Amino acid sequence: MLVPATAFSLTGCNKATPSVKTETTVLEQETHKADPAPNVVYEIPTVVPRTLVDQNGYRTGAEKSVVFRGENLPEVFYVFNMDTNELEYTGQIRENTFDAESGEPTGIGYFTDMTTDGNYYIYTDTLGSSYSFNIKNDLYDNIFNEACRTYYLNRCGMNLSEGLAGEKAHAACHVKEAHLQEDSSKTLDVTGGWHLNAQADRDAVQGCKIAQNLLLSYEMNPESIGDESGIPESGNGIPDLLDEIKYEIDWLMKMQDERTGGVYGAALTVRDGSDLLESDVEVTPITMEATIRFAALLADFSYQYQSFDPEYATTCLKCADRAYSLFVNTEDISSSSLGFHAAAQLYRATGASSYETVLTSFFGKSDFSTLFNDDEDVFLGGVVYISTSQKVNVDTCSMIMKLLMKKASKVANDARASAYLVTDEKDHAKILDDMRTITITDHIIYNYEYTTIIENHAHFLMGRNPEAVNYVTDTTEHTFLDTDEGTGIMNQPLLNAKFIFMVSVIKE
Repeated sequence: MLVPATAFSLTGCNKATPSVKTETTVLEQETHKADPAPNVVYEIPTVVPRTLVDQNGYRTGAEKSVVFRGENLPEVFYVFNMDTNELEYTGQIRENTFDAESGEPTGIGYFTDMTTDGNYYIYTDTLGSSYSFNIKNDLYDNIFNEACRTYYLNRCGMNLSEGLAGEKAHAACHVKEAHLQEDSSKTLDVTGGWHLNAQADRDAVQGCKIAQNLLLSYEMNPESIGDESGIPESGNGIPDLLDEIKYEIDWLMKMQDERTGGVYGAALTVRDGSDLLESDVEVTPITMEATIRFAALLADFSYQYQSFDPEYATTCLKCADRAYSLFVNTEDISSSSLGFHAAAQLYRATGASSYETVLTSFFGKSDFSTLFNDDEDVFLGGVVYISTSQKVNVDTCSMIMKLLMKKASKVANDARASAYLVTDEKDHAKILDDMRTITITDHIIYNYEYTTIIENHAHFLMGRNPEAVNYVTDTTEHTFLDTDEGTGIMNQPLLNAKFIFMVSVIKE
């Protein structure tokens, strides 16, 4: 079953209520001295606060900002220490504007100069208190590891030990051979992979998309990926994220038909009244989408994994080629964005001219720039092309770079224009896709502003949003568990993979 995401330490919801005295020291900037608000007593807000912070917190040396909502905003805000009962900082509320989404007046205050680790909250005389938050240098380490470990906790077909999985421990599930949906007399060993929903289903297309985004995290930020996150493979000399992806790929290989090279669509749990983890499984028919996404992923993994296990990487490449060959013989690859992405991955891994021919044809399309902006697979395929060490067309690379920079500039401009410093206030999937664009661009051409933009979107998702909801972790004062939605990003496997990619660039 899909395991609810867990999170790191509490950020003050169970702490004793501090009493702040008027004689506490104020660390003030010379440009905005102000008297501290007297007799402030911290209470967890019972309604949505109008002082909005990232409830998980802020990195010690990074930009720190708070968003204020409402009419007649005060001129100053105060940052109080939850543990010492002292007023630590006084800041100005500036950049007053209107939120285009709600039409509500907003303001932003910065407290970047605060560089002392601790637990804090923000108070104003007219708006009251924010939720509490941390300032710490390694702020994202635990969040990143928890996000990565959600896939281990949803592994199918293996024992999850109590020492590593805690209360989520269970014996190996779905270990019996599955029946083919189209012919129940035929069985197949499809043990392994990740449960991707509460019904404990495993889906090849979704699994490929998830693993592809996780591979991007490793490719573009390998220094952020450790070997000690607390999975069975930790300490084996291979980054844990690659170990986790390999677990899914082992399953995907079982989903490939040995005769045709096609890939079955899904392994569905058939709930018949028995325990979910012991229920029968049926395998859905081969689909061309599953087949070509499999080809793209395994070619990519072969390329990334070559230095760790050349033999396994070669096996992956052979499987990818067989799947690609079936797709080419079945579909019109010249019009398929999925085929373009797979050809780009296979070209990077092999340098074979047959793949280059497909790419060249696609680059020549009159609407390629539109496809690059609007089609995820054309976008990712284009990025792979400019990342390869194989022979490339310089003019084509220049065209793709211009398109990438233009796409990233639009994302940055949209974020600057927002009262909440984000590209979208409602759609978490769009936010994470936009941050993938910025992260990829930042990897190729470093831009300090891009890092700040990425972090601002992390702040939004973890509480600095109009609803003051932490949509990522569940142990702060107001989280997704308190909403009608009730599902956090870590419990949505594809969004979680994109969140991991986003955080991988800001965690160090």
